[in-house]
Amino acid sequence: MSEISREILTVGDLNRAIASSLEERFDTVWVSGEISNFKAYDSGHWYFSLKDEEGQIRCVMFRGRNGQVGFMPQSGDLVELAANLGFYIPRGDIQLTVQSMRRAGMGGLYEAFLKLKAKLTKEGLFDSDRKHEIPSHPRAIGIITSPQAAALKDVLSTLARRAPHIPIVLYPTLVQGPEAPAGIIAALKAAEKENAVDVILLVRGGGSIEDLWAFNDEQLAYAISQSPIPIVSGVGHETDVTIADFVADLRAPTPTGAAELAAPRRDQMLQELDAIMQALLQRVNQRIEREAQTLDQLALRLSHALPNPDRMREQINSWHQRLNQAWTVRMENWRRNQGHYQSQLEMLNPQRTLERGYAVILSKEAGAMQAVRNPNELNTKDAFQVRLAEGQVEVEFSKLEID
Repeated sequence: MSEISREILTVGDLNRAIASSLEERFDTVWVSGEISNFKAYDSGHWYFSLKDEEGQIRCVMFRGRNGQVGFMPQSGDLVELAANLGFYIPRGDIQLTVQSMRRAGMGGLYEAFLKLKAKLTKEGLFDSDRKHEIPSHPRAIGIITSPQAAALKDVLSTLARRAPHIPIVLYPTLVQGPEAPAGIIAALKAAEKENAVDVILLVRGGGSIEDLWAFNDEQLAYAISQSPIPIVSGVGHETDVTIADFVADLRAPTPTGAAELAAPRRDQMLQELDAIMQALLQRVNQRIEREAQTLDQLALRLSHALPNPDRMREQINSWHQRLNQAWTVRMENWRRNQGHYQSQLEMLNPQRTLERGYAVILSKEAGAMQAVRNPNELNTKDAFQVRLAEGQVEVEFSKLEID
């Protein structure tokens, strides 16, 4: 065939042929590299290059896909992409159309997570028969988290609202980074040694898989499974799942959820006590009515059966006295029990604690008054409120000596 008779392609036809060939040849590929020249347009689409020491390739990630990434990439980030290899016809460039993106190393972390989960499942650490029952009325609640964690404020607020009468013990530790697992284990051991709490809340706010990786530590999993104190895990958001969640005695979707699962509601307890009192009173009244009816029947039978009415009247009067005495004893016992219940409830009243000579120091945080539990929260700059049994006073500290 001569060159004159050979088909002559336009540039567009040639580019379309190349694009078709690439699409047929390559399926979805995973590519790792460093992002460069990243640009996010007003349309919501992302354009950038992916490079390594040997080369680079243009990439595009459209708005419908990049909304699922979970972070905003920047030039210099190391990432892993799932993409389709294509050819941009107008410019004549090979490019990757990105379907999903994750930080480099996340795939390895997830594989390690699955591997450890399978190992611990085989060892039985997740079995339900190994888990402790969460106490319905704990005498004290322990919290293992970072003192600076936002999750701690949420947990303390929830506990103060639901069960202000239950003491709280904080076991501070790091919850992120390579030193966090050892710190959490040490906090667990400290709680076990003190034996001052009936349940432990292991909590942390949400984050990426790297941020939560401390809770996927194997030694921490063994420490949780061996804890004699029941543990409620509230790590991350509802969609975040860690090895600690599987090993814990109970998993909550959030730190706030962990506090709700561990603390009974005080108002519900008072309602239950009132219901018990009403039921007891009803039973006593029913018993009195039955006994009175029986007494009337016996008096009627005796008046017809015995020849000595005077003697029978004496006996009836005696039975009346005995019944009254029995009723008096029952009522005294009932009043004594009521007094005991009232004194128990009174012990829960924070005002009584203040009347015994104690005081509470309050600081204003986020527009609300919060109790100061740690001396490190005091300072000489802010004003604090000291609440006493018969009033309150605003104070400012001129000097602090913290032991």
